[in-house]
Amino acid sequence: MLPPDWSEQVATIIEAADVTESKDDNLLTVAFLDVGQGDAIFIETPDGVQVLIDGGPDSSALRELARQMSHLDRTIDIVLATHSDKDHIGGLIDVLSRYEVASVITTTNQNDTSVARTFTEAVQLEGADLYTAQAGQQYQLGASTTLFILSPLGDPTNWESNSASIVALLEYGDTSFMLTGDAGLNTEEYLVSSYGEFLKSDVLKLGHHGSKTSSGEAFLDTVQPEIGIVSAGIDNSYGHPHPSVVSSLEERDIKILETSKLGTIIFKSDGGRVWFEE
Repeated sequence: MLPPDWSEQVATIIEAADVTESKDDNLLTVAFLDVGQGDAIFIETPDGVQVLIDGGPDSSALRELARQMSHLDRTIDIVLATHSDKDHIGGLIDVLSRYEVASVITTTNQNDTSVARTFTEAVQLEGADLYTAQAGQQYQLGASTTLFILSPLGDPTNWESNSASIVALLEYGDTSFMLTGDAGLNTEEYLVSSYGEFLKSDVLKLGHHGSKTSSGEAFLDTVQPEIGIVSAGIDNSYGHPHPSVVSSLEERDIKILETSKLGTIIFKSDGGRVWFEE
């Protein structure tokens, strides 16, 4: 169900993509890839649409994608880069080199780093359809699944990088996944005030790898996830997930799953329920 003030700006990009045949099992797959200290999320919809959100810091994303996709499959319908920090886009450079990508979604915010510049060059060389994410967009991923863009609102060109992160909600039937990039507490406050109960999701990818700069109490109470995902490296130097975030989730009986402990974390959804494939 859309918020009442949802904009009319709708991007339907999948018609131009090389969509594979619908899956026989009619299930949505959402895999939080084990890429060390970084984020990478592979999505395959029941209609066979494949989406990669972020790519981790290095080529480990290719290794994990090879485990999720057929070895004959060299196409990805959509690559979405939440923001231009290395631990989110570093691996996308290799992905764009290895796979034929139909569409790329980014923001106007860009770090002045060699990795960010190389990523921009790789996107230009790919020749994919380019889309600039803006709150109010919805991307139809085949007939059954929708990706709603919740943030950023306005022009994030000169924003701090994490604040410019794309925040998206993936919806299939009555199930949903909240995907936050590195969005911090200020962004969470905006989301709560703007969308309210629309944010409620079965699974929450914790902002900024479980840092204390994200996962505020009001946001957790509004999203009400059953499961919180921490995408981070084992024994990382940042101390992710932060103990205060872990405590906040435990107080709310939100199950915590960490890529550093479990490797790639795969969920399935039939549109009525979500389950973790152990």
